[in-house]
Amino acid sequence: MADWKAENIAISGQPQKTIMEFETPKKPKTNKYALGCALLASMTTVLLGYDVGVMSGAIIYIKEDLKISDVQVEILAGILNLCTLIGSCAAGRTSDWIGRRYTIVVSQVILFAGAILMGFATNYGFLMVGRLVAGIGSGYGAVTASIYTAEVSPASSRGFLTSFPEVFINAGILLGYVSNYGFSKLRLNLGWRLMLGVGAVPSVILGIVVLAMPESPRWLVMQGRLGDATQVLNKTSDSKEEALIRLAEIKEAAGIPMECTDDVVQVPKRSHGEDVWKELLVHPTPAVRHVLIAAVGIHFFQQSSGIDSVVLYSPRIFEKAGITSSDHKLLATVAVGATKTVFILVATFLLDKVGRRPLLLISVAGMILSQAALGFGLTVIEHSHHKVMWAVALCIMTVMSYVAFFSIGMGPITWVYSSEIFPLRLRAQGASLGVAMNRVTSAVISMTFISLYKAITIGGAFFLYAGIATVSWVFFYFMLPETQGRTLEDMAGLFGNFKWKFAKKNNIRNKEVNDDSNGQVQLGTKG
Repeated sequence: MADWKAENIAISGQPQKTIMEFETPKKPKTNKYALGCALLASMTTVLLGYDVGVMSGAIIYIKEDLKISDVQVEILAGILNLCTLIGSCAAGRTSDWIGRRYTIVVSQVILFAGAILMGFATNYGFLMVGRLVAGIGSGYGAVTASIYTAEVSPASSRGFLTSFPEVFINAGILLGYVSNYGFSKLRLNLGWRLMLGVGAVPSVILGIVVLAMPESPRWLVMQGRLGDATQVLNKTSDSKEEALIRLAEIKEAAGIPMECTDDVVQVPKRSHGEDVWKELLVHPTPAVRHVLIAAVGIHFFQQSSGIDSVVLYSPRIFEKAGITSSDHKLLATVAVGATKTVFILVATFLLDKVGRRPLLLISVAGMILSQAALGFGLTVIEHSHHKVMWAVALCIMTVMSYVAFFSIGMGPITWVYSSEIFPLRLRAQGASLGVAMNRVTSAVISMTFISLYKAITIGGAFFLYAGIATVSWVFFYFMLPETQGRTLEDMAGLFGNFKWKFAKKNNIRNKEVNDDSNGQVQLGTKG
């Protein structure tokens, strides 16, 4: 395919350029239509963040009102993440069946039902059912929003746009924290129910607004609707030429002959997902195996490094650090949410400038140092018989720095990276596997934190998380190639071997040589 394109360019007498060099001489402005589509799809993930964040404060009042134990608190806090596994596994096949857009609508309907059930819960069992339903809706939304955003985004701004789901998850967490503080002034049995039930309102609005989005061009091609796909690609690409290239690459990935140009064409018959799962899990090629390990691995390490322990149990952590006032604990938790949101916004502008790998490695290094310092501060406080102000200040600062470093790299890059590296035929199911790992790991972390810190001390828990983050840094360094600036269909060459490690050095050397060749950029060929 690449050779065919190169020959055509050479025959036309135009200077030969690589795709990367074609796109990067002058950075195109962000496509406003693609930006709007990404915003609408990503806004639907705000309820996942809200349901996670609001439980942080609500659980204080639920425990007092329903008289539940710490083990029940852990289960209630973490069950949402475990139930997203059901939604994330079903989302891949559902979105291939009815489309990305209508799957997002389904997620909002389920989230609405979950919020209503939690808001009207009369006992612990009723509340658990509502939390379970909300978790399924969150799984649907997280997977589908990430897939849709990646598929409508042009390569030049895909990192920026596909970080939006994580931005809105963080915004939802912050809104959950603010809701905790706002409704905490109400009487005990009403406050926490409003905290949980108010999430029904945005789900209705978002479920309607999403209908204004176009369908994903890749899904349209998979249905043989080339005319509709072309219209969407023309609107979401930086140029007509890029739209044609994207269409040709998607057609090739979908198995549609290049000569088929009708608005509606016959698509080669595919199985209902069985062959996809076999190719992913039973008989993967080296490239697919590498992609799968990278996607599942980054999701595992994102959660196993302990972020949900901080997000869900910030009031407890601040209490252990010496803050005793409920108002002060909730305000400090709001500060955590604000820090997380601000730095995720910073990350969106860095992803396509700095690249995925450098930002991820810097982020994880900062997380390791912050967790080690937090563990040290909490250990000092725990073994002191009086209030150690410098240790209290250290704990507060390191909680903030930890969420800041997480949000500037590990948080958004996990979703960006895993949504862009799978080939088209495996993308929905592959992304759902990544999200499933993310949610299961998150559930284990959030459902064991209280038991863990009671067993090894709270300082020891953060030392453990720092150790896991250190292992993740090594994994990322050796297993994750840079994907910045590449089209979704151009990822295969990066995986299955480790030649990508030398690609940047070779590209720089080739550019220096080519720049000396009469000022023309030559197309590299296999030698």
